Amino acid sequence: MATNTESKRKKGPGRPPKSVGTGVNDMPSTDDLVKMFRDMLLIRRFEEKAGQMYGMGQIGGFCHLYIGQEAVVVGLQSASVEGDTVVTSYRDHGHMLACGMEADGVMAELTGREGGYSRGKGGSMHMFSREKNFFGGHGIVGAQVPIGVGLAFSHKYKDQKNVCMTYLGDGAVNQGQVYESFNMAALWDLPCLFIIENNQYGMGTAVNRAAAGRALADRGMAYGIPGKQIDGMDVLAVRAAALEALEHCRSGKGPYILEMKTYRYRGHSMSDPAKYRTREEVDTMRKQHDPIDQLREILQNQNVKDEELKAIDSEVKAIVTDATEFAQTSPEPDASELFTDILLPLPSETTDTVRA
Repeated sequence: MATNTESKRKKGPGRPPKSVGTGVNDMPSTDDLVKMFRDMLLIRRFEEKAGQMYGMGQIGGFCHLYIGQEAVVVGLQSASVEGDTVVTSYRDHGHMLACGMEADGVMAELTGREGGYSRGKGGSMHMFSREKNFFGGHGIVGAQVPIGVGLAFSHKYKDQKNVCMTYLGDGAVNQGQVYESFNMAALWDLPCLFIIENNQYGMGTAVNRAAAGRALADRGMAYGIPGKQIDGMDVLAVRAAALEALEHCRSGKGPYILEMKTYRYRGHSMSDPAKYRTREEVDTMRKQHDPIDQLREILQNQNVKDEELKAIDSEVKAIVTDATEFAQTSPEPDASELFTDILLPLPSETTDTVRA
């Protein structure tokens, strides 16, 4: 069942509900909190720069920014263990960085350069890192969900105590392949954690106009999959829920669903002016519920000095600046790269005759 405990904070448009404490998670150490702060800030600064470069024409095609949703992936990754796998949709830059992929390679891929993670052939929506157990952003809505179930099956087949964290958006929850995946994962008790990043708008449509029924966390009830609705703007609430859900999956009890009530500050993609919502709504979320500001306040209450927090911001900005320079100076892929990483070899000879 979804959790709908009221928040003590002032509510604004689209305010996510606060999650009930699970008792699983004590307050992380200050060092861990600082790391989470840095990871969220790196994603924020990287995405801001990516938006600028897109506006300058240095990034082409589609570009979906993660600004506002940083607490979700950082909270989840803080609860993961070595060997856990990740697969997500096309809003994927933040997931890559949270998994430990280098900003240089991510930015170079955005600009279509040889130094990118997919050698400049995948762009914003299609990057992978076997080394970091990141099995890609995927441009087809919902297509990553059955892949995540396959990864979870691999963990179980190999008797590994690992979980596949499978991310999808609220716009993907009505896809048929999502429910086929729920069914298979439940039938075989697969260690798959389905994370629904409900940023409240699927492209330009509010979720309450597109998804009938109750909370998205309850979408697995027909298959016996437990689910919870969590405040995805609160990194500590995300971490607490992640620890509980990952332990459920890791212990052989099967899949689990977490609905993260979060919010994106930018449009669906860089080409979206987001006229379907008011400026006041966005400003309210930024001012009252920003995930980075919330964690900054916690750190200040733990006597972390402002100078240290500013130094972290400076460090992160330097990383993003270096990544931008690398992306701008890395060469474009050679034409021969078009014929690498394909499943079938090209014929040794070609003819001008096309046979019916």
